[in-house]
Amino acid sequence: MPFQRLTIATEYRLLTRAALIGAAILAAHAQDTRNVTEPVIPPSCAVLTAKLAALDGNKTLAEADEGKLDTTRIQQAMDTCAQGQAVVLKADGAHNAFLTGPLDLKPGVTLVVDVKTILFGSRDAKVYEVSPGSCGIVSQAGRGCRAMINGTGVSGAGVMGDGTIDGRGWAKVLGKNVSWWDLAEEARKGGNQNCPRILVLNRCDNFTLYRIALKNSGNFHVSYSGGNGFTAWGVVIDTPKNARNTDGIDPGSSTNVTIAHCYIKTGDDNVAIKAGGHCSHMTIAHNHFYTGHGMSIGSETDGGADTIRVSDLSIDGADNGIRIKSNSGRGGKVTDAVYEDVCIRDTKNPIYMDSDYAHFGKSGGKVPWFTGIVLKDVRVQGAGKITLQGYDAQHRLGMTFDNVQFDSLKDVKVIAEHADLKFGPGAVNLKVVGEGVTVAGTPSSGKPNACTDKFVPMPER
Repeated sequence: MPFQRLTIATEYRLLTRAALIGAAILAAHAQDTRNVTEPVIPPSCAVLTAKLAALDGNKTLAEADEGKLDTTRIQQAMDTCAQGQAVVLKADGAHNAFLTGPLDLKPGVTLVVDVKTILFGSRDAKVYEVSPGSCGIVSQAGRGCRAMINGTGVSGAGVMGDGTIDGRGWAKVLGKNVSWWDLAEEARKGGNQNCPRILVLNRCDNFTLYRIALKNSGNFHVSYSGGNGFTAWGVVIDTPKNARNTDGIDPGSSTNVTIAHCYIKTGDDNVAIKAGGHCSHMTIAHNHFYTGHGMSIGSETDGGADTIRVSDLSIDGADNGIRIKSNSGRGGKVTDAVYEDVCIRDTKNPIYMDSDYAHFGKSGGKVPWFTGIVLKDVRVQGAGKITLQGYDAQHRLGMTFDNVQFDSLKDVKVIAEHADLKFGPGAVNLKVVGEGVTVAGTPSSGKPNACTDKFVPMPER
């Protein structure tokens, strides 16, 4: 479905109003143990002015400019910047673009992309190579490219600003007749695409993303793992739904995560909590999701995931809505996950509890178990398929439905097995039957969650 878009000015009026209204709610529902408030852009240590001009509606660069990398001067500025300060990338008249290969963040230093300024990722696979020839190909190994922006063991860093970081996943890789996204499609036949992500952050405690727009990543937009303290606030992620494996924000094996006031439209998971290592104390609040694969936990859950709160979320036109996915090759326990005040419309799989993700079967030894999952004040508009699948009779899906209403119940298909469901105290107008399914409570209709003003246009950046 076509999406209307907000202007930048309207976007931030709404964001500011939402931040003020939502501050008390965020504090009340937060499972991030930090006291998270709206970030502040730090003072600058250096201001770099653009030397390139974006073309074609700010989508790309002239072919003659594709070798004019700004990587070295940006990196040098970050290397010499004092902690608590920022390197600012700024437009200079008609020159509004920077071009970069991999950058390495520094402790306490923030990279700011200023308003009306674009940081493009290079189309040259060689600059991202982990080893010679490893990037820009399909291979069995995968992970052959560095990201545009990298952090390892870096604390207190950030990426902020009202500008845009664009990976140009749609564009042809230099010297090849394929784009990054073409490689992802080729990998469906076997192997792994080797494409650069925008942000890869490992063990980066207290990292902040603020107000930045991320577009057209060759692979995941933001991968955060092994850290304590991650904040994404007011971030816009805008990538087409047909761009394979372009997850929005993936916090993994981490604790104390807040994703708030963000707008995410992408070709894979809007947000995916990757629990290959233990994940806990995560708050996802006041967000708007558009096309994508939804608010996900998994598919890795073998490290366990708990103490997760999702509130004030709209999901509009996605493939999946509220989704927990795993299988016997990477499964573990997911519990104490609460979804409250969620509005879903025109979504193929509004509620999707999938314990056999990718049809892996039951030959593995890492069994998924989803229990203590709570849906409260959830409303689904439009047709769709509800999947409530526990793994087996010993690892049953345990869910509570409290005021969960379906506006077009006759157009909703339900598949369930090995599940213990509780309805109430709020009304639930869903009838569930299946092998090994128990339901405590009676289906009934009630006043649905008010979704007024939940569905807003995607911001224009």
